[in-house]
Amino acid sequence: MRYTGAEPAVAEMARLALPRLPEMTTATFEQIIADMPVYREERFVSHRELRASCRDNLHFLLRSLAEPGTPDLSKARATGRERALLGAPLPELLKAFRIGFTEVWQRFVELTTPSQDVAALVSATTAIWNLMDDYIEELTTSYRETMAEISRTRQNRRLALVEALFTGGTATESTLWEIARMLDLPLDGTFVVIAAETPGLGRESLPLIEVRLRRNNHASAWRLTPDLQIGVVSLRDPEPVLALLREDPRGRVGVSPVFTGLGETARALHLARVALSSLAPGTKDVAQFTESPLAGLVASDPHASAQLASQVLRPILELPDSESEALLLTLRAWFDGGGSTKLTAERMFCHPNTVRHRLKRITDVLDRSLSDPADIAELGTALRALAMFGEGTRRAVSG
Repeated sequence: MRYTGAEPAVAEMARLALPRLPEMTTATFEQIIADMPVYREERFVSHRELRASCRDNLHFLLRSLAEPGTPDLSKARATGRERALLGAPLPELLKAFRIGFTEVWQRFVELTTPSQDVAALVSATTAIWNLMDDYIEELTTSYRETMAEISRTRQNRRLALVEALFTGGTATESTLWEIARMLDLPLDGTFVVIAAETPGLGRESLPLIEVRLRRNNHASAWRLTPDLQIGVVSLRDPEPVLALLREDPRGRVGVSPVFTGLGETARALHLARVALSSLAPGTKDVAQFTESPLAGLVASDPHASAQLASQVLRPILELPDSESEALLLTLRAWFDGGGSTKLTAERMFCHPNTVRHRLKRITDVLDRSLSDPADIAELGTALRALAMFGEGTRRAVSG
């Protein structure tokens, strides 16, 4: 603190200025209104409140200069907190106070008599500016502490709302509306959910993703968990978002199908996790869940789906890795090719006879027919489950 009390001559000037407080208040108020649109337009305080604030702060300044000792700056701290809570910008706030301090200095100049030397005015000037520095320092500190507190409160509330959105358990229609408003997301828009594997505890796999999406006019909300960075993104077309995600993936990234309405976010997160798990561990790629009735059914119960895949495909999964992989790739290609040996061979870049041999080996090992509709349905479902929940399936086989 720089101000510890004024010299007797300065204190005398302050006492002489006190009766002029009403006209000083009016002059300060009018100057602020003339120079500062934020106060002229009553964006944060009314003209009546501003005039009262001018009077109180000018009275504090004159009383502090007139009385001995260090002044009580609690008023400065209270004002800083009040204005921060109102959202008033700090530069405008400080400018208004400087106008008030300047008004006091000008009155002191007027009160300087010919008998008083220049030294008295210099002392008064020094006292005023030292007091102003202390006052503004206290006000600024209080303002910034309050803004930090507001920011923490908002961030904590935002995190709680995002958590409610992703868990879905406590999200009613009214809370969904509040979540949408707080997160600046449309309630009934179209969205995708993204689940990105983190490179380490507390480290983002998609740094600055919210800013990058905003630049492309996509609103989003994100949460960081120990193993995932998850977000919901408002969009019309998923392709620009997928292209952005593919620019520099730092791990596995799963994307849900496009869905409508924030109330479906929790289910979409599950599907994004499924898409992520379909990528091999250690890879750096982006996969989007392809929505279909079968895919949705398989994804709805990961444990049961993994058990199904284990039961149906166990004989192949228990073969040596090289043979097991070759047979599974052939079976997938056969399904993708609509059961055509020719198309399967083209997809796998091998001779049709090789495909026939592998398909015969598959039917022998599994004791199933590729011409029986029931067997085909089970095999197709098991392959889908293996693609989604490969790790769980292999654990079931090894267990």
